Amino acid sequence: MPFDQLKRREFFTLLGGAVAAWPLAARAQQAAGKAPHIGLLWITQNENTAAFLQGLRDAGYIDGRSAIVEARYYETMLDRLAELANELVALKCDVILASGPYAIEAAIKATSTIPIVGVDLESDPVASGWARSLGHPGGNLTGLFLDLPELGGKQIEFLKEAVPGLSHLAVLWDSSIGLVQFRATQAAAHAAGVTLQSLPIRGLEDVKDSFDRAARERVGGMIVLSSPIVLRQRSQIAALGIETHLPTISLFTLLPRSGALMAYGPNLPDMNKRAATYIDRILKGTKAGELPIERPTKFELVINLKTAKALGLEVPLQLQQLADEVIE
Repeated sequence: MPFDQLKRREFFTLLGGAVAAWPLAARAQQAAGKAPHIGLLWITQNENTAAFLQGLRDAGYIDGRSAIVEARYYETMLDRLAELANELVALKCDVILASGPYAIEAAIKATSTIPIVGVDLESDPVASGWARSLGHPGGNLTGLFLDLPELGGKQIEFLKEAVPGLSHLAVLWDSSIGLVQFRATQAAAHAAGVTLQSLPIRGLEDVKDSFDRAARERVGGMIVLSSPIVLRQRSQIAALGIETHLPTISLFTLLPRSGALMAYGPNLPDMNKRAATYIDRILKGTKAGELPIERPTKFELVINLKTAKALGLEVPLQLQQLADEVIE
């Protein structure tokens, strides 16, 4: 069974069991006043949600028994984020897990007192004004943030190894949140002697048009910068890459597992599982502002050889040997 299908099945099995336990068990725990309320503000249910829920279980928080999980998914409706964040505040959640910059911004605007644990690949929490410093956030936000725009240089390097003679690259990026990443990638491309074609998107409807434009411009490959939109549409992006004969690389390691060519970045499910340990420490009394914000230190190279074959590429053996995962 393909990885995505397997993970989705595991996720819905896990979530389905949890949901079945919510109505009766949750009311019983609420009546006893013992179970902490954990709010989730997420774009959609996926492998990362499953990893976080598993992390909660590992820490002893079983939904409907030793914790009440209140999940809110905004899907494509960014205009509903404020409403959903306010719902979690009204439910008097003890802590909120917000995934991605859109959700974090909404949670911060909704409450200055409820602890927020963020998982974000796009934002600098200090520059954004969400924290005083990484070591001592000081407010009600902590979590795991990437904000390592220099990854663009490594992605260009790996893509050039996989695509001989690559000189013209497209960059697909979310113009609402990705400017810092785009500028860093632009600088890395200039240093590598590669021409860059900017393909900004603002919503799901822009993705296909961007690939069509890249095909018309005859670019040799595409860097897909991180965004909740990109993660949600990863299967579409992978399929469009093959359809337009365009090799793609992203920092989302889930993309090549969905059929894209390559990825170099952190293990996002692991980051979300680690976020559960932040929840645990907060529920045990540590203030969010006293928990240092973490940045991932381990990055994975994932290559999909099946996709390479479909694109007519021979990925060098040396590059395959560097990979943490080779999908055949």
